[in-house]
Amino acid sequence: MATHDILALDIAGTPVRWIDFETAAGYYATNKVRWELGEQRTILHGGMNRGSGRQSTLELATIIAVEGPRLKLRYSEDRVPLSRAMLFSRDRLVCAYCGGNFPGSQLEMEHVRPRSLGGSSVWQNLVSACRHCNQRKGNRTPEAAHMPLLYVPYVPNRHEAFILANRRILSDQMSFLLAGVPKHSRLFIEGIPAGGDAS
Repeated sequence: MATHDILALDIAGTPVRWIDFETAAGYYATNKVRWELGEQRTILHGGMNRGSGRQSTLELATIIAVEGPRLKLRYSEDRVPLSRAMLFSRDRLVCAYCGGNFPGSQLEMEHVRPRSLGGSSVWQNLVSACRHCNQRKGNRTPEAAHMPLLYVPYVPNRHEAFILANRRILSDQMSFLLAGVPKHSRLFIEGIPAGGDAS
């Protein structure tokens, strides 16, 4: 059995979530799949038909657009979740101050503008920093610490967030998601993330 997930979209083509084969099969069985993309297919085998003696099969596409209220996006749900793993993936496991590449276990979420100076824990104010640089910068701004940022923090869009989630993404899913990633994304500047240790 394959180990990838199915990319579920709303009927407008916006990525909503990764789903397993069982959930996808349920959408197919209830005729909620409105359209599908992707060249790869996964075939699920079911029970035997008593009349024909044949085993039932269901062919799943790697990307499906599902109609229904549970897949409609609301404004608040369109925000990209912020987590350590997502931040480190966005920053390609590179320290924003020294430029070194580190395993996720040796990186910290660093507030560009410290919380004590009113900085908040949002995408635009957080970068990945190695422990040495984080301690050296301390409770100062990059300017005050004479430690300029090597890259600018930004909010990933929804398509990029699905890539940054470090899932096992198939080539057709990756092509679809990359088409919706803005050109300023670090995915285009430094290449597509290969997974790695972002924990």
